[in-house]
Amino acid sequence: MRTENHAPGQATSPSRKPLDAAGLARALLRPGGLWQAVEVVDRTGSTNADLLARALGGAPEGVVLAAEEQSAGRGRMGRAWVSPPRAALTFSLLVRPAAVPPARRGWLPLLAGVAVASAVIAVTGVQTRLKWPNDVLAGPAKLGGILAEATGDAVVVGIGLNVSAEPGELPPPGPSALAATSLRIAGSAASQIVGSAAPAAPAREPVLIAILAGFEGWYLAWCQAGGDPERCGLRAEYTRLSGTIGRRIRAELPGGQVLSGLAAGVDPDGRLLVRVSSGTVVPVAAGDVVHLR
Repeated sequence: MRTENHAPGQATSPSRKPLDAAGLARALLRPGGLWQAVEVVDRTGSTNADLLARALGGAPEGVVLAAEEQSAGRGRMGRAWVSPPRAALTFSLLVRPAAVPPARRGWLPLLAGVAVASAVIAVTGVQTRLKWPNDVLAGPAKLGGILAEATGDAVVVGIGLNVSAEPGELPPPGPSALAATSLRIAGSAASQIVGSAAPAAPAREPVLIAILAGFEGWYLAWCQAGGDPERCGLRAEYTRLSGTIGRRIRAELPGGQVLSGLAAGVDPDGRLLVRVSSGTVVPVAAGDVVHLR
């Protein structure tokens, strides 16, 4: 994730309960399902780094590792992300999509985004959209982020989602960065609009269960379709949840190149299609995208 929250080691609010690992396992593990193990640790450096090391050691597909606190959480392009203990969902999952050609695996962070946005909307009612390639938005602010990293035939997908953080626990945005928010803040803002009482922060387990159940469904369908996002319906669902497609954007590409135009869609490899002023459609595989007004 891009946001750089408070440093690790601060006190945990007594209202922030630990994740129930046994309850998560009961809800998610089933014969023939994707998930084989759901583990929760109090603190680690990075759940992505931990699972990448396990993947190199031959760990099977279907392992989920969640941490109550990360001291060295990582986002895209080497950015750091940490949060107050138990204030967020910070977890990684390990998959080995052998049936999917490597070029199509760029869809994995987008698939994860669909699972996250759908779960947040269903469980909390917070209206959520996706900013290509890895941001989860509530309104104009960043609610969470996704980082997919590959090693050999394995891919580790890391997800961070701010849940109960208060405004004072979130950092001010850096240059050109999105402001950060949480489910608690976004839910309170929505209640003020309709004049109802501010809701409490949602429990983390139902949100995590819904994310992992949604990821499992889309992942199995995507693999069965050989990674074809059109055939399994993934591209249509991503387009429906996208806050980027249909907007004018500026893409800051690796190497310093800048591309501006209309975000016209996402191609079969997960690349953002940008229609520039000449009418040419340019596929963008990686870069920072800024939504223009």
